[in-house]
Amino acid sequence: MPPPATEAPRAAVLGSPIAHSLSPVLHRAAYAELGLTGWSYDRFEVGEATLQGFVEKLGPEWAGLSLTMPLKRAVIPLLDEVSETAASVEAVNTVVFTEDGRRVGDNTDIPGIVAALRERGIEQIDSAAILGAGATASSALAALSRICPGEIAVYVRSEVRAAEMRQWAERLDVAVRIADWADAEQGLRAPLVISTTPAGVTDALARSVPERPAALFDVLYDPWPTELAARWSAYGGAVVSGLDLLVHQAVLQVELMTGLAPAPLDAMREAGERALAAR
Repeated sequence: MPPPATEAPRAAVLGSPIAHSLSPVLHRAAYAELGLTGWSYDRFEVGEATLQGFVEKLGPEWAGLSLTMPLKRAVIPLLDEVSETAASVEAVNTVVFTEDGRRVGDNTDIPGIVAALRERGIEQIDSAAILGAGATASSALAALSRICPGEIAVYVRSEVRAAEMRQWAERLDVAVRIADWADAEQGLRAPLVISTTPAGVTDALARSVPERPAALFDVLYDPWPTELAARWSAYGGAVVSGLDLLVHQAVLQVELMTGLAPAPLDAMREAGERALAAR
């Protein structure tokens, strides 16, 4: 539960850049639906150099923080406790302030991925492919460790990234096969493909989508659909979007920060869709 506050409870998302963040839209929609009229949720441009000063100035009215890049790892030394989930990938995207003033870090991206897949009927798969090997890929790998007992192929663009993914695989006890990005089109035949790359990187792969694709989880949401997702849908494959992930991880954040569950998934998704349509 959040700390008792003499002022109205506050929460916010921190990161840099942050102007594009949909988190305020999602959390405010949840507060409205839950009747939390006194709660506020804002966004602040905060980088690694200013993070500690920002956190240390927060008063007792603060219930929690959402963190985006580049702060997910930088915040860890400032915390009193880190959940097992967050520790597994050394990434915290949620900080909850407890009644006794402690700062507890968690990661809702990993269970958010699992929840978004489950919503589309994907609860267990034999094998999977991950496109890319950045920070989001490590969360995807951790999520797959919960639902995929078989081999996970990871398509990377550099040996440095390959080495990092091997380390994560060993740490998470996951069977991983590292493959060159030049062969990424082969990965599109997997029962589940998770694309974790920046905008535009997978556009060239769209022409290689198989005629009967299985499931694609593309973590992007703006612009949407990506060329890969559009072709995937056109061929009848199941597509999970980055908005699905954003909403599901935000649902978990709202529940952690407010102590109220369940958070209003549908209302939050609708608010996110409206905000994206207005851009």
